[in-house]
Amino acid sequence: MNVIDWVLIIPVAGALGLALLPNARLGAWLNILVSATGLAASIWLALTVLNNGTIAGELFYVDAFNVYLVVLTSLVSMTTSIFSRPYMAHELEIHKVTPLRLRLYHASFQGFMFTMLLALTTNNLGVLWIALEGATLATVLLVSLYRTRESIEAAWKYFILCGVGIAQALFGTVLLYFAASRVVPDPDQALQWSVLYQHAGQLEPVIVGLAFVFLLVGYGTKIGLVPLHNWLPDAHSEGPTPMSAVLSGLLLNVALYAVVRVKMIVDGALIDGNPHNPQLAGFIMMAFGLLSFIIAGLFLHRQRDIKRLFSYSSIEHMGLMTFAFGLGGPLATFGALLHMTVHSLTKSAIFMTVGHASQIAGTQQIDRIRGLILTQPTVGWGLLIGSIAIAGFPPFGVFTSEFLLLTATMKSWPWLTMPLLMGLAIAFAGLFRHLHPMVFGQIPEGQRAIAVNPFPLLLHLTLVLWLGLSVPAFLANWFDEATRLISGANLL
Repeated sequence: MNVIDWVLIIPVAGALGLALLPNARLGAWLNILVSATGLAASIWLALTVLNNGTIAGELFYVDAFNVYLVVLTSLVSMTTSIFSRPYMAHELEIHKVTPLRLRLYHASFQGFMFTMLLALTTNNLGVLWIALEGATLATVLLVSLYRTRESIEAAWKYFILCGVGIAQALFGTVLLYFAASRVVPDPDQALQWSVLYQHAGQLEPVIVGLAFVFLLVGYGTKIGLVPLHNWLPDAHSEGPTPMSAVLSGLLLNVALYAVVRVKMIVDGALIDGNPHNPQLAGFIMMAFGLLSFIIAGLFLHRQRDIKRLFSYSSIEHMGLMTFAFGLGGPLATFGALLHMTVHSLTKSAIFMTVGHASQIAGTQQIDRIRGLILTQPTVGWGLLIGSIAIAGFPPFGVFTSEFLLLTATMKSWPWLTMPLLMGLAIAFAGLFRHLHPMVFGQIPEGQRAIAVNPFPLLLHLTLVLWLGLSVPAFLANWFDEATRLISGANLL
């Protein structure tokens, strides 16, 4: 077996083992072990790509663009599994979950990881679609874990909306296959990324452009782009918080990765086949991204549930990344790749603090969560620093990536700079109008300290701070290679 096989087999074996393991508490430790082993395999894969270059075969395609997302996915999986052990133990203690449902949670967690890693590493657009549909099914099980009326309703809403979206993506995939099968010598290879890149200039631009619209709408539903975002706040608010951490930190990235991969093919087809409008895909992404960015920022002001608050923050940042990839060019692409990284690390860290804050207060209602720094300093300071980081304050990495995106916008579309700045200001106000009383307010009755493992939170925030102060040379070179693949130009 090669290294890619190990990356995928580990979570599958873990899911099966966790489903059969009768001791739910022991399952939490096994979940951590499986995630840590998966991280080791992903680092091995990254080193292989670094030393040998792109891995392109019939089944798998791994290059500088997706291999760093594989490592990021495995890292957040490991830290979230560490966070989830005391979190889910508390949920078991207060009878929100049963031991059987806790086994289902652990097995679904690893199954979810498998579908995302398969989507990232596959060389086939059809398998990508199947993997993302599998991620939908795994997430439905996680969202409905508590079996309350609200959680079941949120799970059905998620399933129906994402089901409609994934149907649009399937139609886009069929259209792309139709266009490719007419020019690819072997039609059986017409959905392979490696083959599609080679023949992009020969594809019919009208069909490919129409396919991109359906694929963007379909996968954009999973990204959380407005107006297809309604499932995301409900799924966050009703499911267990570790699910929110991996949903915002990982699944949204994978869906955006799929859109960017398709955009690379569409750009190649339109440059040769439609020279008067070669940036059609980019323009559509910019429009959807900017709309999502601004509307999500406005919705931050209306939230009363702490998990819904930060779910709208995720929509805002995914809109910003979609806009950046649509903008194109080396600077915007580099900034978008960096933003994917720092947003995943920061937002998953925030949801870790949010989960513990909800357990401390016994509720997710913002107006009943108060004085966290006094009740549980680790949680209070973590929420404060995480919110400062996600709002784009220096010296954290989100500031660096947003600065790069603003610079690229001023260079290419200067009249869009003001809407971006206004959107950032609106989002900042929406976050911090709620943050101060939650962190510094008077402690209400019934709020008590709980067991917290600070390691995942400290690791994520330290990495985000490090990336804001100085992007390591190996990571900068990695992003530069991915930028070259996506935009066709070098930054460094």
